[in-house]
Amino acid sequence: MRGTPALVPLAVPLAAAALLLAGSSASIPPQVAAPTPVSVAAVAPQEDITPVIGQVLSTPRAVPTTDGRVHIAYEVHLSNVSDQTATVESVDVLDESGSSLERLDGDDVVPWMRVSGATAPGRVLGPGQGALLWLDVVVDPGGALPASLHHDVTFGLDPGAPPIIPNRLTSRLAPTEVDAAPAAVISPPLEGAGWLNGNSCCEVTPHRGSVIPLNGALHAPERYAIDYVRLDDKGFFRTGPADQLGSYPYFGADILAVGDGPIVSMRSDLPEQTPGADPSGLPLDEYGGNHIVQDLGDGVYAFYAHLQPGNPLGLEVGRQLEAGERIGLLGNSGNSDAPHLHFQLMDSPSPLGSNGLPFVYDSFALAGEVSPEDLLAAVAAGGPFTLDTTDAGPAEDLYPIWLAVSDYPSP
Repeated sequence: MRGTPALVPLAVPLAAAALLLAGSSASIPPQVAAPTPVSVAAVAPQEDITPVIGQVLSTPRAVPTTDGRVHIAYEVHLSNVSDQTATVESVDVLDESGSSLERLDGDDVVPWMRVSGATAPGRVLGPGQGALLWLDVVVDPGGALPASLHHDVTFGLDPGAPPIIPNRLTSRLAPTEVDAAPAAVISPPLEGAGWLNGNSCCEVTPHRGSVIPLNGALHAPERYAIDYVRLDDKGFFRTGPADQLGSYPYFGADILAVGDGPIVSMRSDLPEQTPGADPSGLPLDEYGGNHIVQDLGDGVYAFYAHLQPGNPLGLEVGRQLEAGERIGLLGNSGNSDAPHLHFQLMDSPSPLGSNGLPFVYDSFALAGEVSPEDLLAAVAAGGPFTLDTTDAGPAEDLYPIWLAVSDYPSP
């Protein structure tokens, strides 16, 4: 049977051991009691065939957000190591006690899963194929955070190879601890009203869904990255032709350091891109455009991307920055189709070869939220967006979740 030849020889040494024991019993002195036979079945550990294996990309951490809940966002990489076709039928995320924290059934899995090499969404892994599964465990305020997470994934296997590989199998995969360290507390990288979080955690947005194979490993540097554009008092972020930088009133807004720490890398020589279209032909080291990477200490690095060219402030690598200090101007350099600030925290100074870290802003105001439907309907026209102000108000030590609109104080 394919995939199982290693199971067959296990019977040989066990049988041989039993024969040796039986053959040697005559040599045991009469005054010494013969050992009580031990049942192999009683001491053998439970062995489970797992045609699909999995592991988390990095240890998950929790972050409180402006939707009033706590999110644990992370990814599991699945690998079908069999010659079977494996269809993900359900995913059940369990805590250390076995209680279910999140469950996806059937086609509910599809928005949260990407199969390697697939051209369309799906939940079917061919033989030897891999997939990424994005998960967002949500805990109500005041609820206890799980110490660990486990994943019961049910697969339909075709054609199956009973009894070793049944046609339907539930495997417990990718156990992981939950990092109990709190999210980093920083100040906002912008000031003023109307800053829309257009792309971030915790749905599978382009940033949350960005997993990069770099230097022989998978990295999720943009797990909590935010793309900021600014809405005017009528709900527009663009007031003229899409291909004109002057159509974006917030172009050139001040970018502020989010904490104290030195610059560890920077670039300022790249031109502005023409907005309204995705750039093409960029080498890997130009994707972030003009940028600054800052060391905030304790293994945490801040990345400010797509800044305007030039270095009017005379910054240089090694320069110690202070929270609230002006460090650049919002631009449209690098891989950018409209002026915006890309901001993220990460666990190494590499903007691509790192894993994204959660963060909260110490003090700001939530102005409201835009709905996904409103964003989709109005983004091509630059607005207007309608704010749901139900949860509007002062906010402290919270992460602005996707589609939140925030007002940030001046330092």
